[in-house]
Amino acid sequence: MAKNVICFDLEGPLSPQDNAYEVMGLFDNGHKIFEVISKYDDALTLEGREDYEPGDTLSLIIPFLINHNISEKDIVEVSRKAKIVDGAGYLISRLTELGWSPHIISTSYQQHAYNIGGQVGVPENRIHCTRFPLNEFRKGLKKTETPMIKELETDILEELYPKIEDEDRIRERLDRFYYSDIKGTAIGDIMDKVRVVGGMRKVKAVERIAEEMRTKRSELIVVGDSITDYKMLEGVRSEGGIAIVFNGNKYAIPYANVGLATTDMRFLLVIVAGYMCGGTSYAMDVVREWEKNHKEFMKDPAAIREDLIPEDVRKLLIEKTREPVFFQPRFHYLQGSSKEKIDEVVRIHAESRALVRGNAARLG
Repeated sequence: MAKNVICFDLEGPLSPQDNAYEVMGLFDNGHKIFEVISKYDDALTLEGREDYEPGDTLSLIIPFLINHNISEKDIVEVSRKAKIVDGAGYLISRLTELGWSPHIISTSYQQHAYNIGGQVGVPENRIHCTRFPLNEFRKGLKKTETPMIKELETDILEELYPKIEDEDRIRERLDRFYYSDIKGTAIGDIMDKVRVVGGMRKVKAVERIAEEMRTKRSELIVVGDSITDYKMLEGVRSEGGIAIVFNGNKYAIPYANVGLATTDMRFLLVIVAGYMCGGTSYAMDVVREWEKNHKEFMKDPAAIREDLIPEDVRKLLIEKTREPVFFQPRFHYLQGSSKEKIDEVVRIHAESRALVRGNAARLG
């Protein structure tokens, strides 16, 4: 018998840390280099560059990690400092109790994904992420290639970062390095071996999960927040499933059919309960009710109809509304939304995204 299946992106919905960004921060100016590479990633994604997927940033930074002797142990140590999004552990536990099969589909390196998955209760065989044997890769770099990497670092810091909004300049310099300079080199061969789980690779992961779990894609729930998730969100939405953008950015929000802006993942149980009560259409009705009656629900959570809120979430909401500072959960039905509505949702999500993700909220 098929189980109800829900798939989560990791960085954003489950943990606020951008692991690759923090790993790059282990050496001087690493954050600046990462921000330029991230801008390049966004540009190539929006351009629709052939054979390029959003999130391939994690491949593009390999030369810098190797050049600065970053190890797999370093990635693990950085990951151990990562926080968990409020309510994420409870959510996964409750979903499991309700008979759901939670999965993680993440661009994250396996060292980080397995750590966070283990903390929230998702086993490794349900985590689809980027295999990254960095220690093995480091052995393959030739000393003759190091000066080329150092030259690129200098150009990024002196020429590109000070004018980071100049995408044409960034694209020209980085295209030269990634598509010309390192072709046929050891570092180029190493990068070709890394298949970052982003974009269409997330869509393929969803398809494999659905097949393995004997579930139709129209019966799936997926949760994402950024440019690496938009194809996954769009794919599930187009199949009639539930595509939830959680504290999303402008690259992800237009491709979902449900928006949830909150600092606590437990509020996602509102949508899950709606689905369990009457399938996708009823879950959408629940979202519309929350969107329409937001002020009334926040004013008196005890009065919310039983079919619109699980009791554990009602208790949570009552507790939260008594706190002096509380970011109220915002639900939005996004299917067929106007540009004006999307812009408003982007604004609302930007507030919760900044609260949850901090500096990582700036990245695509």
